[in-house]
Amino acid sequence: MAWLNNQTSGSDFVLLDLFHSTPVPWVLFTLILLDFLVALFGNTIIIILIWADPLLHTPMYFLLIQLSLMDLLYISMFVPKMVVDFLSGDHRISFIGCSFQMFLFITLGGSECLLLAVMAYDRYVAICHPLRYPILMGPRVCVLLVLVTWLGAFFNSLIHVVYTLTLPYCASREIHHFFCEVPALLKVVCADTSQYEKGISVTAVIFFVFPISGILCSYGRILFTALGMGSGQGLRKTLGTCSSHVTVVSLFYGAAIVKYILPKSYHSPVEEEVVPVFYTIITPMLNPLIYSLRNKDVTRAFRKVFRV
Repeated sequence: MAWLNNQTSGSDFVLLDLFHSTPVPWVLFTLILLDFLVALFGNTIIIILIWADPLLHTPMYFLLIQLSLMDLLYISMFVPKMVVDFLSGDHRISFIGCSFQMFLFITLGGSECLLLAVMAYDRYVAICHPLRYPILMGPRVCVLLVLVTWLGAFFNSLIHVVYTLTLPYCASREIHHFFCEVPALLKVVCADTSQYEKGISVTAVIFFVFPISGILCSYGRILFTALGMGSGQGLRKTLGTCSSHVTVVSLFYGAAIVKYILPKSYHSPVEEEVVPVFYTIITPMLNPLIYSLRNKDVTRAFRKVFRV
């Protein structure tokens, strides 16, 4: 690893990306690049279809645009940097670049946690209170909920980044991760960070436990309402309406809980690096596929806009 010592200079960090520990780096590189292209194309198409088709100008699809935008920013933040580093062999990232990457990651991660809860609430209102839906999920309410998700995550991210900027870092600045994530960055801090890690746990409760509780309550009420319909067809239709969102929630929160909620003793060094791949690279590619393959409205809009 002599190249690492040659690259480390000044206040730069060195990212030990996903490719350094695999015997077939070009195969992994190709898969990640394909994943990036599919995610870029899929999320862009979702945004275009919803913008172009007036029939999709509803709260549910307005929220879906926000999710696609987050996924686009997510994957565009990491993969291009990984591609350039892999092809050039230069794995350095500046202190400012690392801070900016960390700021975007925390903002987008927090926003998506809250947005998925808002999307569950939208489905709850639509199914359990259909007559009041235009009021409870009116344009102003919908915009306000989205602003809360973005602003809440923004200020949380700002606090974490400002604090980490004040920490003393060791001479060895090799980050065993493919991007600047807080847990990986703390491993190169030459100070006691136990108190700060407790603060991270509090943040995890706010951005994971509370939204998950809201999602479970929403779907509990939805299931109760669907069972009360007394119709198997009605139950299947209700569950079909929510299946895409439940799948997305399971993928995103499943990986995030393994990373941030489970005790460190349950993590191996490999898992520490691999698990974030799910919510930063794989999920942004899967989300548009999940929401489009079984969605008749999206399929109809695609045929209408592109005249297929």
